[in-house]
Amino acid sequence: MSKSRFFATIFTLSAGALICAAADNNSSRVPVLVELFTSEGCSSCPPADRLLELLDHKQPVPGADLIVLSEHVDYWDRLGWKDPFSSSVFTARQQEYSYRLRGEGVYTPQLVVDGQFGFVGSDGHEAASAIQEAIREPKIAIAISNASRDRNQATAHVEVPAAHQSWTGGRGILYIALADNRVESHVARGENAGRALTHVGVTRALRRVGTLDLGVATARDVTLAIQPEAGVNGLRLVAFIQDAKTGRVLAVTARKL
Repeated sequence: MSKSRFFATIFTLSAGALICAAADNNSSRVPVLVELFTSEGCSSCPPADRLLELLDHKQPVPGADLIVLSEHVDYWDRLGWKDPFSSSVFTARQQEYSYRLRGEGVYTPQLVVDGQFGFVGSDGHEAASAIQEAIREPKIAIAISNASRDRNQATAHVEVPAAHQSWTGGRGILYIALADNRVESHVARGENAGRALTHVGVTRALRRVGTLDLGVATARDVTLAIQPEAGVNGLRLVAFIQDAKTGRVLAVTARKL
């Protein structure tokens, strides 16, 4: 079996498992951050890109509100095709996860669920299991309001109420991300030469806003620059808080522009 057929088969089986697990929408769904580290220069990545699209559009895991980000790394760029969405920022973020999760170095495709679970990005069975584990963890409330786009920048107001007293003394890092809802790309060279690829939640900017005292209510106004070619199919803002020590996602929300 060819490599492309192998990964297509893995994706089909994985997606089927997720779809079989689907249930009616639940008003009390727990938000879960799903990050895909991917590259257009990697022939193993398109099945993972499609899995992320399924998670984004179908929301197939009962009890979970899946908020996805596609973060394109740059270490494949020297091997025939420079991914137009790649950034050293995302490579550095994946390297930090590799250290925290005690992995064997960075690789693509990789899914990271709520900053806690990392695994091969096309594995839908593992994704479903990790998401089900993630929704059992308590989350802090967070909200985005007054989100707007004005030509080359996006602005929003992020509010984090004081967490339950059990969080008192805890520290969290607030991030804000700007992402394309959907993009299409035609790859001319490299391992995916000749392929038309689709991506969702493509991260264009990721900003560390600051460190928060989780026991104190916080409000921040944020501004992110919008690249000229971004937002053809709409944009989304994603705000999330990660535990300063472990990297676990403590809060996450999204708002479309």
